[in-house]
Amino acid sequence: MIKSLFTAATLLAMLPARASRHLEKVHEQLTDRADRGDGPIPTVIIVVASVTGALLIAGGLAVLFGRANGRLLDLDFGD
Repeated sequence: MIKSLFTAATLLAMLPARASRHLEKVHEQLTDRADRGDGPIPTVIIVVASVTGALLIAGGLAVLFGRANGRLLDLDFGD
């Protein structure tokens, strides 16, 4: 019982030092890496442009379908 308490107390005492070493390693890795990818502004611009393009295509198709709706109803597909 006393040995397990001593082991637990030792591990708890070592925990802050281990956490500090881990954070130092993480900090070194972050400073060693240069650019980690696109910035947030270009990403937002790309997403907005993609959504706008998709809406324009969908709107154009809706307009074309609306214009051709009367003509499509009169087609006979030979069923």
